[in-house]
Amino acid sequence: MAAAKKPAAKKPAAKPAAKKAAAKPAAKKPAAKKPAAKPAAKKPAAKKPAAKAAAKKPAAKKPAAKKPAVKRTPNAAFMKAMTPSAILAAVVGATPIPRTEVTKKVWDYIKKNKLQDAMNKRMINADEKLRAIFGKAQVSMFEMTKLISNQLK
Repeated sequence: MAAAKKPAAKKPAAKPAAKKAAAKPAAKKPAAKKPAAKPAAKKPAAKKPAAKAAAKKPAAKKPAAKKPAVKRTPNAAFMKAMTPSAILAAVVGATPIPRTEVTKKVWDYIKKNKLQDAMNKRMINADEKLRAIFGKAQVSMFEMTKLISNQLK
């Protein structure tokens, strides 16, 4: 890609020179530049994989160094204590708890009672308590969080 940028830079420089000079010398200059540009384009093309590999290695090291320095802070909206409905309280308890804890407790309940579908782990097979929350016999794990959030006040 670097080789592609260099000829583009040379062409604008050649155009002003062509305006000043006569038409015959301008015709000779591009003919002389074309053969010189072709071998130059071939040589960087051979070096590109090495340059790309060298460029990838430092790039991979930099994000790894930055990640430990930045600490994530939890979103206050997720940490706000929510009161579960009577139906949801049968699974997670009646005390006000954050959304994250509600989801965690529902997953603990699902795993404890082996309600995850054996063939497709994304699907949750609802028992009597969960059927009251979900409104149907089977839901996906992504739909589950939406249905649970409807049960929080």
